[in-house]
Order: sequence, then C-alpha cells, then structure tokens
Amino acid sequence: MYQVITMYGDNEPWWFFEDWQADIEEEKTFDCLEDAERYYIKKWQELSSTYESINTKVNYLAAFWNEGDERWCEECDEDLQQYKGLALLKDYQAVTFESHDDFAKRNDCSKPRCCKAN
Repeated sequence: MYQVITMYGDNEPWWFFEDWQADIEEEKTFDCLEDAERYYIKKWQELSSTYESINTKVNYLAAFWNEGDERWCEECDEDLQQYKGLALLKDYQAVTFESHDDFAKRNDCSKPRCCKAN
C-alpha cells in the first residue's frame, strides 16, 4: 500500500523523527504506485506554486517553506522554520526508488534547523 502525505511542522519529511506522524495534515492511500505518483505530482505542483522555497530528495520527499514562517521553541530558545512536507511512502516508509528529475531539485539553501530536543 502506498501513501501520499502532506505534513506541516519543524522538520523536513525525510527525518522521520519519533513522532513524525503527528505532523500529518492529509493522507491519501493508493493500491498502485502509478496512482500514488500521479497524486504526488499534482500536490507537488500545487505546493511549488504556493511556497517560495523548496528542497527535494530523489525518492519522492519534498519540503516547501516561506522564510519567516517560524514558531518559537521553548526548549531550543529560538525560532524554528516551519515546513510543508510532501512524501510518497510505501507502508509509511520512504520508497527506495528515485522520482523523475523534475521533482528532485533544490532552489534554496536555507538554514536547516530542527528542534534540538529531537
């Protein structure tokens, strides 16, 4: 079973920290990869037109963000960038094959920060 999920939170979707699923905003489930990939591409296009910055991995993992979209972290004593994450997963694990070149790009070298409590 394949899932395409969107998340929102402190971390890019490839970190898979302990409680990563708590950041899931939307989840769609698919029986076949082709349907999941079509939906992922549609969501990728929507998000890439909405957010200023993007960083993607070659295995259908993408982070989108706008500078200044931050939240204060008491434990870190600093502001943390907030990311919209998009992922195509198989059984809630990152897929091991590569996406098309169009969806594996990086257009920003922002300061990657994550909560020090993780």
